[in-house]
Amino acid sequence: MADINYLRHSERPDAALTEPALREAIELLFFAYRDFTGEPDALLARHRFGRAHHRVIYFVGRQPGITVSELLAILKITKQSLAPVLKVLVARGFVAQAMGAKDRRQRHLTLTEKGQALEERLYHIQSARIARAYRQADPAAIAGFRRVMRAITDDPQMGRGGR
Repeated sequence: MADINYLRHSERPDAALTEPALREAIELLFFAYRDFTGEPDALLARHRFGRAHHRVIYFVGRQPGITVSELLAILKITKQSLAPVLKVLVARGFVAQAMGAKDRRQRHLTLTEKGQALEERLYHIQSARIARAYRQADPAAIAGFRRVMRAITDDPQMGRGGR
């Protein structure tokens, strides 16, 4: 494996903004994402699913009854991108669709029992990894991590209230 040099922590406030420090942060995000998704990817592959399926299952599970439009807004994808993923999840019995009571053009999405079971397994895999990392950090580090992650997103409200 390639040798990657990581920086020592510095007390200087601007030390985190140097090119080496920023490159280290980028690499840590790459590696964390690789490891965070590795086990779930293997489980999803057994169902012939990928990360797009995982995202749909996750957010439909977090917000039962979410509309397709709301899901598109959260995922920031087009209907054309979502359609094949959703079609497979519905056809294979992981997601159920229902027409809106007030607006029949709306489609509300919920996980079936099968979908809930898969979502719970995926959640437990990923939450265990996060919990393990949180146990190694103090409350200030966890709060700082959450602030940084929110600041990296284009929408700092993401990650709050099921989004």
